[in-house]
Amino acid sequence: MRKTSLVRSLALAVLLLPAAGAALAAMNTDPDWPCIQRKVPELSLGQIWNGPDLPQTAKDWAKDQEIPALVKELAARRVPIAEAEKQIRDFATRLPADQKNDRMTMLVQGLFDYMNAERSQVISGIARYARKQLELAARLRKEASEVDALRTKPDADVNEVALRTDRLIWETRIFEERVQSLTYVCEVPTLIEQRLYALAKAISEILRIANSE
Repeated sequence: MRKTSLVRSLALAVLLLPAAGAALAAMNTDPDWPCIQRKVPELSLGQIWNGPDLPQTAKDWAKDQEIPALVKELAARRVPIAEAEKQIRDFATRLPADQKNDRMTMLVQGLFDYMNAERSQVISGIARYARKQLELAARLRKEASEVDALRTKPDADVNEVALRTDRLIWETRIFEERVQSLTYVCEVPTLIEQRLYALAKAISEILRIANSE
């Protein structure tokens, strides 16, 4: 492909992102939100917990000697969900009967507080990422227009045109890679929510069995 037509293609490519962003903003009513997934900044406990109401003592989970470390381990997506569920069962098995309900509900509250905060941080990061992409798109559009204009000048410096065209090609490639990365990053809040629900469900089942015995 000749560089002249390539520059025009690049200009078209960077023009498309704001249009897509505007469509997504209309869907999500947030101009900084670039994802197809609906933006929900924070979860409510009722979205992931279908067990009995948690006692007030559950909020003291951070003071427990074991639960904070366990929460971080269970929340880590590198840990397969089956392994995380096993860790929950092992923890429950070690608990004395008179502590099981209180400390398992602490674990629920801890997972919710920790993973909800993690999810909110990811969502804020996505918004910042998207703003930078829009700024980069505007700069690339401007540069593509200037390069096209420069090429039409009869006295244009051939070396300058080649240098600016090569730089535009490189920066547009980076831009496109970041667009692809954003597609994957947009899935992270949903993955955190799904993991939190699965962990809470495992705890709910343990408490159901314990309370029925």
